[in-house]
Amino acid sequence: MNDPTETIGKITELIERLTAPNGCPWDRKQTPQTLTVYLIEEMYELIDAVHRDDSADIEEEMGDVLFQLLFLLHLYRERHGMSLDGIVKRNVEKMIRRHPHVFGEETIETSDGVRRRWQQIKQAEKSGQGPSGLFDSIPKGVPALVRAYRVSDRAAKAGFDWETLPDVMKKVEEEWLEFLAEVRRTDDRDAGEENRKRLSMEFGDILFTLVNVARFAGIHPETALAESTRKFEERFRRMEVEVSRTNGDLNALTMDEWQSLWSRAKMESSSS
Repeated sequence: MNDPTETIGKITELIERLTAPNGCPWDRKQTPQTLTVYLIEEMYELIDAVHRDDSADIEEEMGDVLFQLLFLLHLYRERHGMSLDGIVKRNVEKMIRRHPHVFGEETIETSDGVRRRWQQIKQAEKSGQGPSGLFDSIPKGVPALVRAYRVSDRAAKAGFDWETLPDVMKKVEEEWLEFLAEVRRTDDRDAGEENRKRLSMEFGDILFTLVNVARFAGIHPETALAESTRKFEERFRRMEVEVSRTNGDLNALTMDEWQSLWSRAKMESSSS
């Protein structure tokens, strides 16, 4: 097995070469703030590869993410003396501290119990940093669906939750009826800015409640939506190929033709 320190050292040497005075002009002008954009892009590309279960792409995208992280470390090492050893030491200490059932005397039998204990330890770690709310540690920049899941999960662990999945499903029905009522009110008058805001809020309530449905069902909503979107894209591409094969025009299709193409694409994708 290769020495991981030596392997990472190769990337570090590459970054130092790129950012040297006679290196790459683009790399030399990067800052921690500009790199965050590329780190996010690379993370999404890695996530896409994972969802597609493409091992070659996963390997490539992991390399890109690792490169961006080490580039970020390079900039902070120059500015603040940050080191990989320091980062790893701090992370290992935190992980040991947050797994007392593995490295200590505690006994936790379930994954839900582990998550609750993790949150308790995390809150205790931050107790000396002044007052903090339950949601303060959730990054503001995460996608809305992910943030909704984390917020609802934190609230549930604090005891603010429904008792059963049917209870949450009933709430979805209530939110849907409120949304329909707002749609009807909007249809009865000009849809001004205030009407659109209320409509948006009611629709957001539906999504947030559905996130709780996913949580109760043991499903992560971001993963589920990504998979459904990927499935839709795949089937739509099959329809595009079929229309192109007959020299047709997508914009000229009737609804019956769309439905026929969709049914065919659905059958083909389920059999492949």
